Amino acid sequence: MPVSHQIADTAGTQNAASPAIADTAAAQHYSPQYLEGFPSNAAADTTLGSIGTLEVMEVPPTVEAVPFARSPLHDTPSMTLLIAGLIALALSYHTGYKYIENFFHYMFSTRRRENLFEDHTVNETSILAALIANTCIIEGFLIYMAVLLFRPDMAPSLLNHTFLHIGSFCVMALGFYAVQWMVYKVLGYTFIDKEGTKLWLDGFKSSQSFLGLLLLPVLILLMVFTSSGKMLLIVAALLYLVARLIFIYKGFRIFFSNLTSCLYFILYLCAVEIVPLVILAGVTNWICGIYQ
Repeated sequence: MPVSHQIADTAGTQNAASPAIADTAAAQHYSPQYLEGFPSNAAADTTLGSIGTLEVMEVPPTVEAVPFARSPLHDTPSMTLLIAGLIALALSYHTGYKYIENFFHYMFSTRRRENLFEDHTVNETSILAALIANTCIIEGFLIYMAVLLFRPDMAPSLLNHTFLHIGSFCVMALGFYAVQWMVYKVLGYTFIDKEGTKLWLDGFKSSQSFLGLLLLPVLILLMVFTSSGKMLLIVAALLYLVARLIFIYKGFRIFFSNLTSCLYFILYLCAVEIVPLVILAGVTNWICGIYQ
């Protein structure tokens, strides 16, 4: 086909498509309305209708907001202290696990001559130190939670200085243990022989060590479920009372020889078991007053 005919056919095709393009451009063109603004006599919009005919959204019932209860679980230094005590206990377990196996023997036995074939731990110093440290740390946490729940007036200071309070309470618990140990040792050497004193002190150390293991799950529950704090603190107090009664029972078996010894034992209970707890409560209140 000659070139001139091809050009003519192409031009004809473009001319045929031009009306369609023009129609599309015209269809996409919108003429603006209200160029001079909205008329002042425009009719009111009746689409909405009367407000009384609209559906009313019901507000769902709500309850009073419960404030967020903080605990040592949210304080990093305090939890580091607790975990460090547990790690020390785990590391010393492989050398002193037999001491834990003989808990009940040390707590209840008053036999003065040991069986030559009785199995005792060789290196119990590390495990005993870890157990006592663990008990003092847990008691420090429990004292903190008790003050926080039963003395709400001190809550702002306790929450602002969590680690300072817990650290101070742990040191106080450790000091309380050391003072008790020295008092029991002096009383033992004064009123009984050396072997009886050793049995008595073994009962004290084992009962305190076992107490820390019993209080650990109570403390964890207390930090997680703070709403049940008072009930869990009562459980902790009962466990402490049971541990003390076990130790007192062993001491009574060691000391009792006649009716006169009962009088001495009653004086011992008042002077060594009751009065120190009152002093401990006063020291706790004094420590809280320092950080106020």
